[in-house]
Amino acid sequence: MKPNTLIVLLIFLIFSVISFLTNILGPLVPDIIESFDLSIALAGFLPFSFFVAYGVMSIPSGILIEKYSEKVVILAGFILAFVAALLFALIPTFEVALISLFSIGIGMAMLQVVINPLLRQAGGEEHFAFNSVLANLFFGLASFLSPLLYSVMVSNIHSGSTHPMIRFFDGIVSPELKWVSLYWIFAVTALLMVVVILFVKFPKVELKAEEKIDTSAGFKALLGNRIVTLYFIGIFAYVGTEQGIANWMSKFLQVYHGADPATTGATAISYFWGLITVGCFLGLFVLKLFDSRRVLVVVAACAIVALIFALTGPVNIALVCFPLTGLFLSVMWSIVFSLGMNSVPHHHGTFSGILCTGIAGGAVVPLVIGVLGEWLGLQLAMTVLFITLGYILSIGIWAKPLVNNATVRNWTDIFKLKTA
Repeated sequence: MKPNTLIVLLIFLIFSVISFLTNILGPLVPDIIESFDLSIALAGFLPFSFFVAYGVMSIPSGILIEKYSEKVVILAGFILAFVAALLFALIPTFEVALISLFSIGIGMAMLQVVINPLLRQAGGEEHFAFNSVLANLFFGLASFLSPLLYSVMVSNIHSGSTHPMIRFFDGIVSPELKWVSLYWIFAVTALLMVVVILFVKFPKVELKAEEKIDTSAGFKALLGNRIVTLYFIGIFAYVGTEQGIANWMSKFLQVYHGADPATTGATAISYFWGLITVGCFLGLFVLKLFDSRRVLVVVAACAIVALIFALTGPVNIALVCFPLTGLFLSVMWSIVFSLGMNSVPHHHGTFSGILCTGIAGGAVVPLVIGVLGEWLGLQLAMTVLFITLGYILSIGIWAKPLVNNATVRNWTDIFKLKTA
């Protein structure tokens, strides 16, 4: 199939919107706690409501794609996100927030399942790896920018600014709930995506056999496989670690260092996602030089050290080490996922769906931190992340993939790659 540049660019845009809607929650947590007078334990249900949707919807989304079409599923995902964001913007209560986050999570899970096979088809199989890296760049860039947008909005709304957009938000959000302006922006963004997608003609995606989800014999066979369970836990641990840091970093800095969530906290989260993006690119070169299992052990150990300094050091150390964990986390998803996929000989599409349900770790781990934080304090509660990071490190020790990642053996090989 001839590459479809328009669809590829649209997919990059969808990646950005998914990132924007997904990773803004971390900066909002301190404001939501204050606005709704929540305990830390109750606040833990916010990321839980969002990410549990991935566990619920990842496999059903694959089935929906085969029954209907990619365009229908993408439209349904964005319509659901629009309705959910608008509902919370109009009725900003904690109960509605939980419903809204779960619904947006369902929509984002539907999008995530669609866009990777679509990118392979629209961009050409031979360009899939390169396009995937570009997609991650757009994802990371949106994650980097969204906390900065939050900071701008809450710092300027009801501040006397004469900017037309700020004055508009002055009229629709209360001074006590300035952060709700982000949900108006979410709703408008999702609605614009619906309009754009309605006018785009999508190619028919022919899923390869290994991309299809088999809910019968293949699914049962994988569920009984110990290796599948171990890698599912690995993805669960990774997303739990990523979201545990992203969602509680700002609140930690506020509680233990008196940092302003709207400025210092938002900036720290922005750098966290920015370093994840940088790390993804560095990882491309590192994984050409070293076995992925060794890389996983090293980055997991470095992340543990950085987190120790972030949780126990003074404010200047915490502001460096919290974002620095993002640099070390950056390659973990790709390594764990690829090691898992290379550890089973068959049913890769179904296995991929099972691994994607592990994204629900982003629901459970932040919730556990919130509940423990209520009893023990947030500092001790975040030590749970050493368990998840320790498990990820262990994968690099016990993993025995059927196929290892390709590496160059010497500088001559590197030269050949450059001149090929």
